Parts: sequence; C-alpha cells; structure tokens
Amino acid sequence: MKLVPAAYLASYLLSLLGNSIASIALPLIVLQVTGSVLGAGAVAAATAIPAVLAGLLMGVVIDRINRRTSSVVTDLISAAAIAALPVIDMTTGLNLGWFILMGIIGSLGDVPGMTARDALLPAIVRHGGITSERLMGLRETLGALALLAGPAAAGTLMTIFDGSTVLWITAATSLAAALITLLLPHRVGEIVRTGKLDTSEGRNSWAQLRDGWRVLLGSPFLVATTILSLAIVVVLAALQGLILPVYFTYEEQPGMLGFVLTAIALGTLVGGTAYAVAGARGRRRTWFLVGLLGTTLGLGIIASLAAIWLVFTGAFVLGLASGLFGSLIGVLMIERIPEQMRGRIMGTQNALMTAAAPLGIVAAALLIEFTGMNAAALAICSVWLIALVIGLAAQSLRNLEPGAALAHEEERVVVDDA
Repeated sequence: MKLVPAAYLASYLLSLLGNSIASIALPLIVLQVTGSVLGAGAVAAATAIPAVLAGLLMGVVIDRINRRTSSVVTDLISAAAIAALPVIDMTTGLNLGWFILMGIIGSLGDVPGMTARDALLPAIVRHGGITSERLMGLRETLGALALLAGPAAAGTLMTIFDGSTVLWITAATSLAAALITLLLPHRVGEIVRTGKLDTSEGRNSWAQLRDGWRVLLGSPFLVATTILSLAIVVVLAALQGLILPVYFTYEEQPGMLGFVLTAIALGTLVGGTAYAVAGARGRRRTWFLVGLLGTTLGLGIIASLAAIWLVFTGAFVLGLASGLFGSLIGVLMIERIPEQMRGRIMGTQNALMTAAAPLGIVAAALLIEFTGMNAAALAICSVWLIALVIGLAAQSLRNLEPGAALAHEEERVVVDDA
C-alpha cells in the first residue's frame, strides 16, 4: 500500500483507539479522583453540547484551510486536553472543575477532528492510488478493531498503571495520530475549488455556514442518507446504552453486555473486510439492499430479547450488515458531497450523530419506565423500520453507480448567491 492511504488509515486507527480508551478510562479516573458518580455524569453532559456546537460551526474553518492541517490541529487539541490533566494533578491537584474544563476543550477537537478526517477522503483516493471501495472497507475494518481493542486496552491499562499514566498514554495516541498525518504531503490537504458550488470567496462565515446547510437540506440524496445514519445511531445508542444493560441485569448476567458489543465489532470487521475486497464488484444497489435488510434482520433478532444466544447472533448480523452499509455510504459521500463544502456538510452530519446518541438513550429510558423493557426494544427498533421504508422508497437511492445523477445533484443544490 502506498504512503498516502497507509498514513491516513494509521492515523485514523490511532485517533479512534485513543477516543475508545478515553471513553472507558476517563469516567473511571473521574470516579477515582472525585468519588462521585454524578461527577462522571457531569463531565459527559458538560462536553456534549460544546462537541455538537463545534461540529456545526467548525466546518467553515475546515472548508477554508488545508485539511491535512485541520486534521493535525484537532488531534493536537485532543492530545493537549488529555495531557493537561496529569500536569494539573502534579501541580495544583485535580477536581471536578478541571475535568469539565478539559473535557470541553477536548470536545472542540473531537467532532471537528472526525470531520477533517472525513473531508480528506476524496484526496486520499486521488493521491493514494486506492479505490474508494477499498479505502472505506479498510476504514470500517480498522474502526471495528479500535472498538474491539480500546475497551480491553483501557481495562488493562487501568489495572497496571495509575490514572495519570493512563492519561499520558491516551494523549500519546492522539499525538501519534497527528504526527502520522504530517507524513501526508501538504498538497493532499489542499481544497479543490471548482464548479458552481464554489461560493466561499467573499462571503462571511455565517453565509458560508448557511450555504452548507442549504446544500445538505436541498439534496434528496444527502437528506435520505443522513436520515438513515441518524436512525441507526439512535437505535444503537438506545440498545447499547440502556436496553441491553437492563436486559442482561434482569437475566443476572451483566458481564455479557461486553460480549454483545464484541459481537457487533466482530461483525463490522468481517463486513468491512468483505467490502474492501469485493465492494467494487457488482451493483451498488445490491450492496445497499444487503446492508439495509441485513441491518433490519439483526435489529429484529436483538429486539426480540428471546434468548441470550439470539441476542449474540443478532449483534453479529447487525455488525456485519453495518460494515457493508457503512462502507458503501462512505463511498457515496466521497463521490457526491461537493469538495469545497465537505467540512460544512459533514460537520453538520457528525454533529447531528453526536446529538442523536444521548437522545436515543433518553428515549429508551422513558420507554422502559412507562412501557417495559420488551416494548421499549420493539419501539426503538421501529425507528429503523421508518428509515428502512425511506431507504427503499427514496428515488435518490435507486441508482448508486459511480457518477450516476451527480451532475443532476449539483444542479439541484446550487447555492443562490443572492
């Protein structure tokens, strides 16, 4: 594999691994330092809104500067926010306020970091001598590996080392991701400004931000795929964050939850690998339907909550379908989002995904409280059924072949300068 895709994928893996470790280790460290469960929850709550706002607003910046640079800067922000905690611990001592402050600073790098890395994808294809199918399949595979390795690494590190050392190691992964991104030639991150949609020159930031939202909402393809992505995030967050923990608690086997998440990750690994190998073959509509219907099947099996082994089976099927579906959607995003607006559009999408996860958990909590666990599982999964109907019926998702309807999409979403 050439340097450009190899460096990109290595940086992506390290960044995601660092986030995965932090998501497990940081709440444990907050508990160790403060002794407060509410404190750990306060840190998570305090960082959620800034992360969403950063995703919405920083897309304009990502569309203005070299995207290699923006990717490096966001990783450095994440590394600095984590590394500051052990430094503060050695000087003045940590308290809840410091955790919240550094959590907020770190959140300013998280969603924009995802957006900057997503915005780089077309350039990696152009400069890296790799097909978009293989690149996205490998990315899904590495994402699954990070989700598998992160919790295990966090648990091991917390057992062997003290909290400050674990924070240094976590910060080092984000720093390593930034340094590896620097291996990409500077030209890879340059923004190609061509076509009618290039409205950046001479417009202020708010106008450019509105342009991005207008393009997103004016494209039937982008609206449909965003709805599908939001639906699966809401459903997965509800299942993983509350419904399955409650189910395994009722079954008196709470430790099994981790194995379900592992089954999803293993399925995603298989699905991503399969798409990397064979994604360029056959019709994309076929891949789309397999992913869409496979996701429906997996969710249906899980939602039945009939037996633990069925939940595991459904989790693997769901992961497998998600690996295929996610890879294909990534390829389509590479081809169909205007190059000069990728930061604004994908920043908005990533911010919506970030906000959707806690909404799914809250919805699950309310449903369990008022309807019971089984009814809640069925109700949450019915959200995906609505998305399924949209996915099957949407005219913009009928022809997904390379270049199909691209000129038509650009004409539909031309931004009015008036």
